[in-house]
Amino acid sequence: MATQSKSGREGSLEAPHRHPIDWQNPEFFDEQALMHELERVYDICHGCRRCFNLCHAFPTLFDLIDASASAELDGVATSDYWQVVDHCYLCDMCFMTKCPYVPPHEWNVDFPHLMLRAKAVKHRTGKTSLRDKVLSATDTVGALAAIPVVAGIVNAANRTPAARALLESTLGVHRDAALPAYQPRSLRKRLAGHRSEDAQVVAAGETRGKVVLFTTCYGNYNDPRLGDDLVAVFEHNGIAVRLADTERCCGMPKLELGDLDAVAAAKDVNVPVLAALVDEGYDIVAPIPSCVLMFKQELPLMFPADEQVRKVRDAIFDPFEYLMLRHRAGMLKTDFKHPLGTVVYHAACHQRVQNLGPKTREALELVPDTKVTTVERCSGHDGTYAVKKEFHETAMKIVRPVVRQVQAASADHYTSDCVMAGHHIENGLGEGAAAPTPPLSLLRKAYGI
Repeated sequence: MATQSKSGREGSLEAPHRHPIDWQNPEFFDEQALMHELERVYDICHGCRRCFNLCHAFPTLFDLIDASASAELDGVATSDYWQVVDHCYLCDMCFMTKCPYVPPHEWNVDFPHLMLRAKAVKHRTGKTSLRDKVLSATDTVGALAAIPVVAGIVNAANRTPAARALLESTLGVHRDAALPAYQPRSLRKRLAGHRSEDAQVVAAGETRGKVVLFTTCYGNYNDPRLGDDLVAVFEHNGIAVRLADTERCCGMPKLELGDLDAVAAAKDVNVPVLAALVDEGYDIVAPIPSCVLMFKQELPLMFPADEQVRKVRDAIFDPFEYLMLRHRAGMLKTDFKHPLGTVVYHAACHQRVQNLGPKTREALELVPDTKVTTVERCSGHDGTYAVKKEFHETAMKIVRPVVRQVQAASADHYTSDCVMAGHHIENGLGEGAAAPTPPLSLLRKAYGI
């Protein structure tokens, strides 16, 4: 990506970098100061327009400008600036893949974190809807919905047209959106006390050979097979796995809501526990890219002086990043028993922005007689964006190019590191479509374990 140095010279070789999120500065929540910064950045985006095809935030901005009397930003009412904010789901792809004006460029554009600031101002001023508060309360909703009797009722209701119509009219959850099922027995309950300490722990490269599984809200309450498959694959490769004694939501849903105090509260529960385990010699893995990104990027930028946050940042890995580091050191088993055939792999945005490289694809390609086609395009799901009544149709439009590539491939499997994105793709494929298979499930299948 072409950048400029801090002096403004073209052709700087300096890598893009993020500045800390100055959320504890009172000016961060000053709405007038925010509007000035939105105006500055929106005008830069208007003059560039490279991000027109990433998500719906940029088309919304450009349409507002083009429809104004002046066809410039000065013709757009500042009250309409919030329409752009509402369509941003902090995927970070504009910063990482498109924008030529990110730091160290003197214009200092960080569009996702400006949108985060706007969401934080909106939340602080009491403009967050009940629906959005409920959808982002993943721990509370998950714990309630996973009660055995309740889980059955919730899952049945989510499959009933009349109940979905009621949910749409009362809570604003679109009747056609794919909603996750809740499991009557959470992953943490299933793995309670699990510690594969009998494994012979061998460090390799940057890995220490024993990991803490951060189960994630989705993996814990909605799809426990993510953890089951991770444990099976890691233990097959001689990697010891355990859970932390306590775990809270990573904070990403609250971050996307702009509720930064809730993010800090989740950090205060998770980070000390994880940091202590790092001190005991453990690495950390999580099967959802957004959760890894939260600990790798967002919390360190929110709490740059926190030593424990930095310790967790340096010890957390994407599962396939971890496995391929082991492979590079000659410590990954390749005793695969079953080919996977053709696989369409959707690269999730929150994994791509970690700059890991295509580790999931590389791992799957180790399986003999397996061909992997990669789709590098946002699915438009974002955990909650695609289920909201006012955004669902837009999310389905965003996922359409991904769906077309999956259909064209006629593959044996399609998959995504973001399991929710996988089900959003399934929704786009239409009734009767085969379900996505998570990458860890594919690798477990290939091992025959």
